[in-house]
Amino acid sequence: MAKAIRFHKAGGPEVLQLDDVQVGDPGQGQVRIKHTAIGVNFVDTYQRSGLYPMPLPQVAGNEGAGVVEAVGAGVTDLKAGDRVTYTGLIGSYCESRVVPADRLVKLPQGITEEQAASMLLKGLTVHYLIFSTFAVKPGDTVLWHAAAGGVGLIACQWLKALGVHTIATAGSDEKTALAKAHGAEHVINYSKENFVEKVKAITGGKGVPVVYDGVGKATWEGSLDCLRPRGLMVTFGNASGAVPPVNLGILSAKGSLYVTRPTLATYIASRAELVERSTALFEVVKSGKVKIETTGRYKLADAAQAHRDLESRKTTGSVILTP
Repeated sequence: MAKAIRFHKAGGPEVLQLDDVQVGDPGQGQVRIKHTAIGVNFVDTYQRSGLYPMPLPQVAGNEGAGVVEAVGAGVTDLKAGDRVTYTGLIGSYCESRVVPADRLVKLPQGITEEQAASMLLKGLTVHYLIFSTFAVKPGDTVLWHAAAGGVGLIACQWLKALGVHTIATAGSDEKTALAKAHGAEHVINYSKENFVEKVKAITGGKGVPVVYDGVGKATWEGSLDCLRPRGLMVTFGNASGAVPPVNLGILSAKGSLYVTRPTLATYIASRAELVERSTALFEVVKSGKVKIETTGRYKLADAAQAHRDLESRKTTGSVILTP
């Protein structure tokens, strides 16, 4: 038996409970891993709350890192003792589990398990957003909301390394200072400044070619007004709630705009893409151009408190659980 955090019904953080679960031996193409660090992400709260409906009961979490304990038949590229990480497999809030071997990534020297659990989902999200959803170029100016969060801090650093000018928003002076320290060229405290007016002033009234928005409902309309004609609105999260139904005519009225709602799962669906993006992430972290900030550490049993702190915007950087 292993300890795991499960929810038996959708709801607030209080529905998370510590249960004993059975962990069997790995089957064909599977691996059993023992977690040493577990990532906490906003998607975990969406699944727990029912925004993203899940089969119940459900072990929470989507990201983890640890050590291979056993491998099943047909697994040739991993062995007991290997350090590995993964994302996109719901059920990570546990001491150990069985997972498909082809969704694991082996950790290279120079990357710790805590770093891996703090960055894989967030770092791969940044990678697909800035290299695939909208391929940035040196000299571009982009707008990034919630820039002091785990995804945002990685993005600010990576964009700076690429020669991109980032306008970063956050909800307090402390958070905007943090984004600035991590490479954002311009910062806006949207709790007391009109971010649309500020973006227009920074860009000489032109607007930006792309907005990366993980906030959702609260920043949706303002973000459209920050785009230049034929600009792209990338809405990839719902920290303030889901964007309500939209009359698509607003896109033409505001300058023939584009909008996309991407998800990481689509961008790492193949083994080749998972490895390619993970390798790029590991390399940029090992180079020192992107530093991973693990600012919140909670015991597995305290997962509910981690969710409370995340949802109330008390956290910056990355949050992890330790078994």
